[in-house]
Amino acid sequence: MTEQATTPSPLADELLDRLEFLLDDPALEEAMRLDELQGYLCAALSGPTQIDPDDRLVDILGSEDALDSDAGQEAAQIIGLFSKALEADLAAGNPPVLLLYPKDESEDSPSDYLPWCQAYLAGVDQATEDWFECLEDDRSEDAEEQINYLDERLFPLMVLTGEAEAAAREHGEEWPEGEERAEIEQDCEEDLPQAVVDIYRFWLAKRGVATIRNDEPRIGRNDPCPCGSGKKFKQCCGKE
Repeated sequence: MTEQATTPSPLADELLDRLEFLLDDPALEEAMRLDELQGYLCAALSGPTQIDPDDRLVDILGSEDALDSDAGQEAAQIIGLFSKALEADLAAGNPPVLLLYPKDESEDSPSDYLPWCQAYLAGVDQATEDWFECLEDDRSEDAEEQINYLDERLFPLMVLTGEAEAAAREHGEEWPEGEERAEIEQDCEEDLPQAVVDIYRFWLAKRGVATIRNDEPRIGRNDPCPCGSGKKFKQCCGKE
């Protein structure tokens, strides 16, 4: 595991090591890796509304059965601490230390940004309210400007996951190759921590001034279903 940034880690190294060990437990065979967990949480803590903590744990650990296991319960406690420390750093404007694995086992292997970025975008997709739809529904005069800003700040993630290139080629546009491509990717790697902070603080400000409208109270997947069946929401009206 490598760390990319200059600020201190938001959690003691021994707890991170313990969490990394727990995520590899056989009872958590579908759990995210530590790099994926951090990327996912950065997105889950952002957005028009944050993803419910219980739902986050299920997403991270892979299933409710995994969460109920001894390893899952211990991991959940550390994840809770990690989430609080991470959010405190984001709220303070401190770019997070990116927890990244190398691309291969060689000594000079570069850090692999792909799993981190993919997990972040998965967190965006898991949001209860679509990020861009919320802005499109916003009737404020600067809504379009805000959409462009968010799109711009997500650009490093789109480049590092290959989605920007795929979109360009789909529209018949060329994508840089060789040194130019490598330079763009390096710039995106360097910009990523600050972009993550900017996105979090953008949504924090939006929630603070109540420009994101969510008239209905959010129902977590583990909450009682409002229909009165006595079942959990995810097992009743919220069942996919």
